[in-house]
Amino acid sequence: MGVGIKDIIKSEEIDFKMMENKIIAIDAYNIIYQFLSSIRQRDGQPLKDSEGRVTSHLSGLLYRNSSLIEKGMKLVYVFDGTPDIMKEGTLEKRKERKTKAKEEYEEALERGDLERARTKAQQTSRISDEIEKSSKKLLDLLSIPWIQAPAEGESQAAYMVRNDDAWAVGGQDYDSLLFGASRLVKNLTITGKRKLPGSDDYKDIRPELMVLEKILDDLEITREQLIDIGILCGTDYNEGVKGIGPKRGLKYVKKYGRLENILEEKGEEINNFEEIKRIFLDPEVKDDYSIEFKNELGDVKAFLCDERDFSESRVESALDKVREGFRKREQTSLSSF
Repeated sequence: MGVGIKDIIKSEEIDFKMMENKIIAIDAYNIIYQFLSSIRQRDGQPLKDSEGRVTSHLSGLLYRNSSLIEKGMKLVYVFDGTPDIMKEGTLEKRKERKTKAKEEYEEALERGDLERARTKAQQTSRISDEIEKSSKKLLDLLSIPWIQAPAEGESQAAYMVRNDDAWAVGGQDYDSLLFGASRLVKNLTITGKRKLPGSDDYKDIRPELMVLEKILDDLEITREQLIDIGILCGTDYNEGVKGIGPKRGLKYVKKYGRLENILEEKGEEINNFEEIKRIFLDPEVKDDYSIEFKNELGDVKAFLCDERDFSESRVESALDKVREGFRKREQTSLSSF
């Protein structure tokens, strides 16, 4: 779900050239969910191999990452660890929504309404142990480093950016800004055009850059106040206050200064808001991580073509892009030397 502060966050479209030779810490679960949701057959079913194993995520990881590496980007994936106990309510509600969506998908399929069936099927995506394991294996074979976070992947990725070990977080949610990431890049793994909801029109999708310092300066608030707005609107750890969106939250923060004052003035209550603040301001992360980029490929074709029924020609085409990206890195290293 992520935090609902989109309406007050300004971004700028950027060219991939701007990210050449820069390290992007990818929120792995966020991106894999995106692939599982979007890469599906006409009736909404995910792509599967001959043994019935889902391969939509592997398709997304191969073809999108190969394009980004070809453009000279250095990617590191950050996987979620154990979620905070305060997130249990959100996770339970997500599970309920997926169950309902599955029922609605089957009903739509029976009616022959494939468009609604596909929409509902997208809402049933889940990352199983097998999906996570196969994702990590493919990343290893592509020489894309990955890190296992102790808790939230977004908080670990944000920490890596704050540490100057990565240039930006790559993901679709705004939580990393609350976790203190100095830069967030959206739409890295989305290509081409996106269909507008309830319309036959499409819009072009390009990478968008958000710079935390600029956002705070423009809004004339602190990062802690941005967290207050997020809590008022609702996060993965709380439902927020009914009737308060990001614009009204911003207005209240500027008028009353702090979340505590707002709740008192409005007669509202948010359980454990101090603990939620702590999660964003002092999240559980680890320091003992290493990021190493090797310009070599493992036997990707054996894994994808022999084991998962991928087209050899398409895989080879993607690997050519990866090799081109590796050549660019080597040339850059030689030039720097």
